[in-house]
Amino acid sequence: MRIAQVCPYSLTLPGGVQAQVMGLTRVLRALGHEARVLGPCDGPPPEPWVTPLGVSIPTASNGSVAPIAPDPSAALRTIRALHDEEFDVVHLHEPLVPGPPLTALIVADVPRLGTFHRAGGSLAYRRLRPVVRRLAKRLDARCAVSEAAAATAAAALGGRYEVLFNGIEVDRFASAEPWPTEGPTILFMGRHEPRKGLAVLLEAMARLPSDVRLWVGSDGPQTRQLQSQYAGDPRIAWLGRIDDAEKARRLRGADVFCAPSLGGESFGVVLLEAMAAGAPVVASDLSGYRTVARAGVDALLVPPGEEEPLAAALCRVLGDPALSAELRSSGERHVAGFAMECLAHRYLELYDGLGSPDGHR
Repeated sequence: MRIAQVCPYSLTLPGGVQAQVMGLTRVLRALGHEARVLGPCDGPPPEPWVTPLGVSIPTASNGSVAPIAPDPSAALRTIRALHDEEFDVVHLHEPLVPGPPLTALIVADVPRLGTFHRAGGSLAYRRLRPVVRRLAKRLDARCAVSEAAAATAAAALGGRYEVLFNGIEVDRFASAEPWPTEGPTILFMGRHEPRKGLAVLLEAMARLPSDVRLWVGSDGPQTRQLQSQYAGDPRIAWLGRIDDAEKARRLRGADVFCAPSLGGESFGVVLLEAMAAGAPVVASDLSGYRTVARAGVDALLVPPGEEEPLAAALCRVLGDPALSAELRSSGERHVAGFAMECLAHRYLELYDGLGSPDGHR
């Protein structure tokens, strides 16, 4: 089967949707299917089976900045790729985002499946409801990565959604060589913007023992300000953007992974990656994170935005080897149910069923 995975966001920049698209495509190809990724790239394509459709334009969205490609040149490249490749099915991730997904939704003449990742209100959905509802009817099947994402899409667009949780490539994390540490180490991975809660974690560091280290991955609009504010703390290592291989090694080496987000999380892929790597998890108590982590079983979940409970939870994990081992063991068992191979097989069933008499929109 020839499958197009159409991504709205730049494939050369880190992001949860991009990671899902790339991981799903790798597994589909390993299963013998001719799967390709179509999407913006702000540099050389990360894999030979990625078709670059132009560079991205940073666009404010959902309290973050989305690297999308809504320009006419990207649309023309999308149309050409769909024509030249003769795909059997087109899988659109965030199908109504301006750029390649929306273009493919309009012009593709083969079955189209849409996966909705976003949770939370959308000003564009509200203002353009009649238009986006009509466009959504072009989808032959609709999926969402969580109940929250399904509720968001249904409220704006109507229709029915099958909830298919995101997957991860478990072996890529479980088999990584642990990154060396110099003491008890916390890892943060996420864009440096208010909703990811990095500022809360940095405040919480003042309540942690002096031998605790913090690895801060990625970057963002808050990076310079936070680096300046905490320049006097030698315990903090600012890693910048790291590739997937280093990310897996850092997760394997860390004593605890911390996700202190304030909101806007429809799913907790990064929590699953930490579990697969054997890192105990401390995270904010958000609905998206509760989708993948059971409080007190797979992770310690704390009120978002509160540094004192966050610091207390981190101290518990770092100071209690038995608790750390319990969280690690439970997480490793739990993450098996989110293996990308399981997700790929379910999507293949949906691809096969597109256009059948009992299909639905």
